[in-house]
Amino acid sequence: MNRRYGVFILTLVLASCRSYDFHAPLADQHGLVPADQYARYGQEQAEAVAIAREFGRAAQGRSPEALVRQAEATVSYARSLPDVADVSADPLGYRLTVRFKSGWRTAVNPVADGKSGAETLGMTASNAR
Repeated sequence: MNRRYGVFILTLVLASCRSYDFHAPLADQHGLVPADQYARYGQEQAEAVAIAREFGRAAQGRSPEALVRQAEATVSYARSLPDVADVSADPLGYRLTVRFKSGWRTAVNPVADGKSGAETLGMTASNAR
């Protein structure tokens, strides 16, 4: 009887150990407004989607150094857009905070849908400097 409880508790403990892979749930777009549809809402939304796509494309690995390089590459892309005023990165949390010149602030998570930022609807040649 005591062995059963021990096995049950051990099974419960092992089943409750969570994964620390935050990239997969954040990059998964299931249940959200599709990125192309969100990009049609306005110019700043299109730029946010473009930044998110570049963030998803820049994936270089799961080590902290690779995450920092990924965030740095995405931050430099975001700063090249004309409406972006400020960008702050949290590479280990897989998110960027982007503040636009209009004052709108949004969090950007990686979007791994296979498209680049330039392929985003609403992004024209005048958007990317």
